[in-house]
Amino acid sequence: MLKIVKFLPLLPLLLTGCVSSTITNLTPSRLPHHATGLYPLEVAWDTREQAVRQHSLTPVVIIDTETYPMRPTRGITNRWEAVVPVPAGQKSVYYRFKFDYQKNDFGGPRRNSQLTRTYKLDILDK
Repeated sequence: MLKIVKFLPLLPLLLTGCVSSTITNLTPSRLPHHATGLYPLEVAWDTREQAVRQHSLTPVVIIDTETYPMRPTRGITNRWEAVVPVPAGQKSVYYRFKFDYQKNDFGGPRRNSQLTRTYKLDILDK
């Protein structure tokens, strides 16, 4: 009985596994105003999970209820980028990154996803 009590605090880690994927926002928190109204966002996604099917990664940027697909950054395997519109006169935008992907699991592939916290991009005057 004593041995079971010792391992009880570790039970959540054993059941859910350790978090081994990291999403890092690479976008500055402030960007100068662009006449086009388009602003680049960039993110890095790193994982140590061998079960992740790398070809299944589908990252998006979420702004309000809109989603914008991201594309791999040329020449770098773990970075993704998107260009998102910000209406003229808007001084800031709140966004999140979401990665949908598949993992190998018992019985076949299983869908999974990771969602970041909300970030703020401030648009600086000319």
